[in-house]
Amino acid sequence: MVAAMQIISPSSLVLLGLVVSIGNCHNFPFEGVQLQDSDIGNFSAIDFGDAATGSGAHQQSCKTFPGDTTWPRPDEWARLNATLSGALLKPLPPGAVCFLGPNYDLGKCDFLLKNASSGRFYVNDPVTVMTQWTQGQTCVPVANPTNGTCTQGGFPEYVVNVTTVKQVQLAVNFARNKNIRLVIKNTGHDFNGRSAGAGSLSIWTHHLKDFEYLAEYNAGDYSGRAGRVGVGVETWEAYKLMDQYDMTMVVAGAGTVGTFGGWMAGGGHSVLSSAYGFGADQPLSLEVVTADGRFVTASPTSHPDLFFALRGGGGSTFGVVTSMIYKAYPRIRVTNTELSFQTLEAAPPRLGFIGNRPPNPLGFATNITKFWEGVDIYWAFTKNFTAAGGAGYSFLTPFVDPVSKKAGMNFLMTVRMPNMLPDEVFAFYQPLFDSLAAIGIPMQNPEPVSPINWGPPRSGDGQKPGTTRFSTRLLPATNWNNRTLFLETTKAIRAIAESGNYTFHGVSIQPNEETARYPYSAVGNAVNPAFRHAIMHADVFDYTDYGKDEAKIEAAHEKLDGYIDGLRAVSPQSGAYLNEADMLEPNWQQAFFGSNYPRLASIKKAYDPWGVFWAETTVGSEAWEVQNPEGWPTQNGRLCKVSPGGGKGKGKGKGKGKGPTRKRWN
Repeated sequence: MVAAMQIISPSSLVLLGLVVSIGNCHNFPFEGVQLQDSDIGNFSAIDFGDAATGSGAHQQSCKTFPGDTTWPRPDEWARLNATLSGALLKPLPPGAVCFLGPNYDLGKCDFLLKNASSGRFYVNDPVTVMTQWTQGQTCVPVANPTNGTCTQGGFPEYVVNVTTVKQVQLAVNFARNKNIRLVIKNTGHDFNGRSAGAGSLSIWTHHLKDFEYLAEYNAGDYSGRAGRVGVGVETWEAYKLMDQYDMTMVVAGAGTVGTFGGWMAGGGHSVLSSAYGFGADQPLSLEVVTADGRFVTASPTSHPDLFFALRGGGGSTFGVVTSMIYKAYPRIRVTNTELSFQTLEAAPPRLGFIGNRPPNPLGFATNITKFWEGVDIYWAFTKNFTAAGGAGYSFLTPFVDPVSKKAGMNFLMTVRMPNMLPDEVFAFYQPLFDSLAAIGIPMQNPEPVSPINWGPPRSGDGQKPGTTRFSTRLLPATNWNNRTLFLETTKAIRAIAESGNYTFHGVSIQPNEETARYPYSAVGNAVNPAFRHAIMHADVFDYTDYGKDEAKIEAAHEKLDGYIDGLRAVSPQSGAYLNEADMLEPNWQQAFFGSNYPRLASIKKAYDPWGVFWAETTVGSEAWEVQNPEGWPTQNGRLCKVSPGGGKGKGKGKGKGKGPTRKRWN
């Protein structure tokens, strides 16, 4: 499945006689192993770039692709692998073992179909992305080996399993000088295909898991705890580090997400956002390989423009971050409370669990009008708990009673309150329960849960690729200050939920400028300004698997987008969250980046004039497009420059986007 020489770990470098120079310019020994001019010799394909002289520039209209005469020969890939100390992989899609041919293996296929999702197989796979339709679904495992075909699709041709900065530099230089599409993958938690790309070379940062706790750290106006952390550390591993060092860091929610990779780069909201800001507000400095292959430190005093862009301006865009110094806080207590209620017309469905307990208490609304009145009461209350530093997670899920066939609606919420004791949380939420009881939805205020820490179980198991499609909107706090506008907002949400096609997920947080603190207060960062003024991050999920049926996919997208238009109408000056969004979001530059986009575009041009780093709906991406064979947007195709005046309209006469604001159905 994966062909490679022995992988070199940082701890083995001394045994190999490699010189490791440790100084103030980097965080870990693996970053001291860097590409030197003397390493290049006559291998020009790994030479550094020079924007001033145009070194490394290519005039071709497309990135070179397997089968092209310009695609590197096998001996060139072998030479690159030698310079990488054997870290170059040529992995097949995991599902290749399920199809007839030289890679067919009944035992391995049976494992994929039955057991792979319960362990770390997919998380540790060098090409897997967790939203499989973005790859093109060209090799989905099947039980019958004669059913369908398997191709590489949107998976990369080669992967560099990086364990040193030198390897990152070599990959960047080779891709730039050979005009090869370059992608960056950490854990593969990626909803828009930014970690995939047909005919690409992938930099896999998954194994950069170094960490050092700093009990005292001073930088600018910051004085406190911090951690030196490699970008490969996953959320579940970060929780273990918090336990070990009796401290707190702002991390992602799901256990196997790469907190210090794309999550932070795109903004990164969390349980602690109302108290401490975004993930992008936490780095105090970052170590990064830029598009010319150089290794630099980005901080408020060194490359401050790059420091601005890397924190919230999107992953896979400005460089390859290898580590960072990240803020840490004293150990905190996070207390949970929860409630759920549903309509009484239909029998209750089987409800999911929150943490290790079922939802409690369960209440009933006598009719749908009362139900929505209760939902509005909760959402109005979000102003209270977000102002107090809390974060709320609510779900609206339609269901049909299997016996009576009557449709019903379920509402479930859990709220997490940092630095608040259980008795304080109980008293804080009693007015909410009193208000619900007053309209005829009586429930008992439960005893709040007080975990030692918070977050998912300390495990990195149980992740597999999915086919979920969704769209999002950032709903401004000002919508909660005007009763008429508030009711228009909740009416738009109700229309989505009552369509019966979607699950609505509301993340209630207020990560404003005050919570961001330093270094945001000194140099700012690239987080979408709309998110600073939002009170709800609204997610709408479509869990239907449409396979590869283009007509169904496009029709489903048009329908979902129509409902999201209702949210756009009540928040015309707002936007959407870069990391969790529709890749066909109209006017995405404004929606994802707001007023920051012109500055980010200038920084992108300065640091990457070659277009080495490209990913869907990231800064500068409108200059290129994927010419994919499918009729829906995936990464299964050649990456080419957009012809002058060509634009990226949505096509087929149906799109609302104009010019370069929206991708198209081919």
